[in-house]
Amino acid sequence: MNSAIRSFEMNASTIESVVFAKAGRTVSLCIPCRDEAATIGSLVSAIRHELVERVPLVDELIVLDDRSTDNTAVVAASAGGTVVPIEDMHARYGEGHGKGNALWASLAASTGDFVVWLDGDITSFEPHWISRLLSPMLDDESVALVKAVSHRPTQMGGGGRTTELVTRPLMSLYYPELTGLYQPLAGEYAGRRTVLEQLPFVQGWGVEIAMLIDVARRHGPSSIAQIDVGTREHRHRSLHALSVQAAEVMATMLARVPDGSLLQHDAPALRRADGSVVPLNLSERPPLAWLTE
Repeated sequence: MNSAIRSFEMNASTIESVVFAKAGRTVSLCIPCRDEAATIGSLVSAIRHELVERVPLVDELIVLDDRSTDNTAVVAASAGGTVVPIEDMHARYGEGHGKGNALWASLAASTGDFVVWLDGDITSFEPHWISRLLSPMLDDESVALVKAVSHRPTQMGGGGRTTELVTRPLMSLYYPELTGLYQPLAGEYAGRRTVLEQLPFVQGWGVEIAMLIDVARRHGPSSIAQIDVGTREHRHRSLHALSVQAAEVMATMLARVPDGSLLQHDAPALRRADGSVVPLNLSERPPLAWLTE
């Protein structure tokens, strides 16, 4: 099996042709979000109009509301999304917290054969993102997971600081098979339900890198693909906010190194210069298939 990450180029096929290639299979588009009232309405409305009503590519449009304190749920529902409060998933499966917990909950709430995830703070969404993310899996049955590659304008804050300062150096040292990924932490990606339901989900910020490591180990690096979706604009986070994300990504990667000796703390935490201590969220949700069985 080819051991390299595969980069796909979108051919001249239209969104309509991707609908045809689904061949009766279903697509769930999930948007986990918290306090995204400013952006979620236009995002959901565009998806509903272009990919549900005009062209039936998306069969299920779910907004997983992760305890928002603003009007995210109301705005998303008014725009045509199916809003699932995370408390509903907690009532069924137990309490959790973090980005990965919200992703896992949205997987549990959805039913599609293919699951596509988008971040809720995107302001540059284009409908072809979804068809592009699905296309490699529809064209090649060996592709299990597809990550987006995007241009992030520097005048909008750029992006990729955690990737280039933390993720890529550690991938180079411990996971060289993943270094072909341009944006391993991208929030836009798609996967096969049959693969996703067999994976544990890290509850915190390490969820995306853990997913890549686990998929590569189970199915080979060549089961992971990436495809260019164009320009992506989103909310820009401060370095202070990113430090927790970076620490959780780092700890998640080190915990998955085979000998396990690189992460020896029972309760890893980020310790700031002012003496404050932020516990790292490395808890995991079990593979969903274990629970459904």
